[in-house]
Amino acid sequence: MKIKTDENDEYRIPRERMVKTQLIPRGIRDKDVLKVMGRIPRHLFVDKDSRHEAYNDHPLPIGYNQTISQPYMVALMTQELELTGTEKTLEIGTGSGYQTAILAELSREVYTIERVVPLLEKAKSLLQSLGYENIFFKAFDGTLGWEEHAPFDAIIVTAGAPKIPQPLMDQLADGGRLVIPVGDRLTQELIRVTRQGDEFKRKNLGGCRFVDLIGVHGWKE
Repeated sequence: MKIKTDENDEYRIPRERMVKTQLIPRGIRDKDVLKVMGRIPRHLFVDKDSRHEAYNDHPLPIGYNQTISQPYMVALMTQELELTGTEKTLEIGTGSGYQTAILAELSREVYTIERVVPLLEKAKSLLQSLGYENIFFKAFDGTLGWEEHAPFDAIIVTAGAPKIPQPLMDQLADGGRLVIPVGDRLTQELIRVTRQGDEFKRKNLGGCRFVDLIGVHGWKE
């Protein structure tokens, strides 16, 4: 899936600047991730009042106490999934739908879960209007995963958890990668888990700060 781009897009230069000044200097080297983030219109995924900030180096509020993540964090998490275009990917936390769009460009199928129904409906409407046909949506507790479509080759969690939800570990395919922020409600460490049979190898990718992952296996509301 490749989104159509408008050559006259007034945000093309800020988008290119984002890639050149925020992503590449910080070690984002996956050419597909860089290409996709240089093409997807991030400004469409934020409120009109925030569009002038869409390509700046920080998260932005999207309502309902949720945010669209800093571009670098989106790039880092996506790069760590090591997507090749063949994966069935699970996203926990649809939010604005921006990360979803990136996953849809780089995966075979994307299954995305959001607990805030108005956010899910808004993201679904936008993503479908942009022509994406490989995204499947569900309003649900993301900490439980999406068991009927498991196993998943890649899982990304865009909210901070007190621990890695066991259902997500169980739904990860052999050889699959899971990227999730884990810690307390103020700060987390970004963790990548790689499944090798019944073993789960962890790698700490550094500090981060996300909104709370609410659910049975996350924080209580």
